[in-house]
Amino acid sequence: MKLKQVSGEDQGKVVLFALSTCGWCKKTKRLLNDLGVEYSYVDVDQLKEDEKTEAVDELKKWNPKCSFPTLVIDDENCIVGFKEDEIKEAIKK
Repeated sequence: MKLKQVSGEDQGKVVLFALSTCGWCKKTKRLLNDLGVEYSYVDVDQLKEDEKTEAVDELKKWNPKCSFPTLVIDDENCIVGFKEDEIKEAIKK
């Protein structure tokens, strides 16, 4: 599964599982961009079938319901959905 990288300030490992058509996913990307955070993301619906399976398997480790957006921070903190205050709190150091 290939992640797209967005450059910014290093706030640890920030990975976003998203859908290209999801308004909440777009709001999450916009928030991360506005905060100037470096992050990686994958639009799961844009992947080929084998990559999609790999992405969903990884996503299920964090969010068994496979809902979007799912944001994973430093491989320990998972935020499901667009929760602006929680995201801001989790990434600020």
